[in-house]
Amino acid sequence: MGGAGTSAEFDLPAALSLLPAALDFTADFDFTSVPEGPGVFLLETGGESFLGKSASLRRRLARLLAECGVRDAERGTPPSVSPTLHSALRTPRPRLNLRAATRRIHYRATGSAFETTLLLYQAMRALYPQRYRELLRLRHPPLLKLNLDNPWPRSYVTRRLGRKRALYYGPFPSRAAAEKFAPQILDLFLVRRCREEIRPDPAHPGCIYGEMNMCLRPCQNAATSEQYQEEAGRLASFLTTAGASLLKELETERDRASEALDFEEAARLHKRIEKVREALKHRPDLAVDLERLHGLVVQRAAAEQSAAPAAPAVMLFPVWRGYLLPAIRLALEVIDGKPVSLDARLREALSGLGFRGGTSRVRAEHMALLARWYYRGARQGEFVPFESYERIPFRKVVGAISRVLR
Repeated sequence: MGGAGTSAEFDLPAALSLLPAALDFTADFDFTSVPEGPGVFLLETGGESFLGKSASLRRRLARLLAECGVRDAERGTPPSVSPTLHSALRTPRPRLNLRAATRRIHYRATGSAFETTLLLYQAMRALYPQRYRELLRLRHPPLLKLNLDNPWPRSYVTRRLGRKRALYYGPFPSRAAAEKFAPQILDLFLVRRCREEIRPDPAHPGCIYGEMNMCLRPCQNAATSEQYQEEAGRLASFLTTAGASLLKELETERDRASEALDFEEAARLHKRIEKVREALKHRPDLAVDLERLHGLVVQRAAAEQSAAPAAPAVMLFPVWRGYLLPAIRLALEVIDGKPVSLDARLREALSGLGFRGGTSRVRAEHMALLARWYYRGARQGEFVPFESYERIPFRKVVGAISRVLR
């Protein structure tokens, strides 16, 4: 992957600071000096640089910097066959070759696809601050928004994080998934779904949701502002607690009705509880109130280049309120033949985290990277979610590390 841009757009030193390994490229360059595993690389040409990633750094660089004709010779000459219409019309695809322009190779080996994607994002953002989203095809993930700043709050699907007071719930794997989940949740509450600016007026014609008693009808002045705000607060609590608040409320009412021998009301409430649970089944695992989107992405770390065999290690990528904090490398140390307590080392490593966020755009981009990895079919590594960094489930984190290193 590479991109064109004006010289004023480039910030090469910032990008190179992320790729510490550097090798001068010469005519007799030894490609075995480059690691075989995944990573991100930058080819310095003296003009426009070429930035990319690969699952095999050595193979990718060998293809980009090979002598003309060498690559075809290595692949072998296909046997002669009778020409067909398809082969006669097929145009050979041009191959990018940067051998003549490249002066220096910068790279950094990674241990996983997630680390590679995150590193490429950071380098692209430094090198092309105006165009990195286009080059990476980075699209903000869909969210369910409850705009609490509005005097008559409503909930809807969006991809934008605004500056006004609101509750954001997500991220979802796709807009279709978010739009399927939203109506099922809104059916449980009497909040409005219309987009119009509410001006309470008894003469307002209303809508079908009001006729079906699925809205408090603030447009028709059928509810006070306090009543509507209370209902919107119930929806906010539902999203914040992943449905626990409403389930507890309904279960309490059902038990009270049973004790009063009002079995019809108890049966109605039981059906409503089942409806809530059915709606929650469609909630993606990663979707939570963004203020509570905390966890650790656990990935295998790249092997260190050294003569002595290195201890296996993992990379921990802390997630705080949807932001991706600086990664932590954690090696499994052995002293006198006995492994050091991983639980204690985890507590020490995570105790020094600096919880600093950024702009809403950075937050959305970090969530996009997280969601792109998490919702991928063949996902590598693990994600351990938790409610807060004051209550980290260290036993679950240790278990995730053990599984990643198998």
